[in-house]
Amino acid sequence: MNHAISGQQLLEAALSNPVNQALLQLLPKLDIPACTLTAGCLFQAVWNLQSGQPADWGIKDYDVFYFDQDVSWEAENQIIERVQKACAHLASNIEVRNQARVHLWYEQRFGAPCPRLQSVFDGIDRYLIKATCVAVDVSSGELYSTHGLDELQQGILRINPLNPHPAMFMRKAQSYQARWPWLKIEMP
Repeated sequence: MNHAISGQQLLEAALSNPVNQALLQLLPKLDIPACTLTAGCLFQAVWNLQSGQPADWGIKDYDVFYFDQDVSWEAENQIIERVQKACAHLASNIEVRNQARVHLWYEQRFGAPCPRLQSVFDGIDRYLIKATCVAVDVSSGELYSTHGLDELQQGILRINPLNPHPAMFMRKAQSYQARWPWLKIEMP
């Protein structure tokens, strides 16, 4: 692409992946608060199409973030089970996470603390790589992007100043670059 990618073009790329298309049809029917489809299933579709791959090539999972003040594991597990049941026919790894609970487990899993998030978008805003902070609101179909889409289109991987963890950033960036070698890692 020689011109800047628009939100509509990103959505079209993401929707050329049939699993994304199915999720965006199913999720609004499940009554999940502040629900978004986010992360690699969206931005990797753009990189795949730029690389001549099918939109769903190499996508490991489909991230569904939502925000519910009930931070009990039981409440989150009910939502996870509801999504898994509704999406079982998709035969894809769908990861469902209540962003209101992230602070409870993040440090143990990733070795760095995470503040208590105040919205579903707080979690998206904190992805390690600026270009990847994108989501689709499943109720409206609107695209959300923390830092715009230019670096995503250009394949520039920069550390997110809202979550500056250089070692974690580098691991994630190198894993992307292994799949899409044309991506450029830029450190400050």
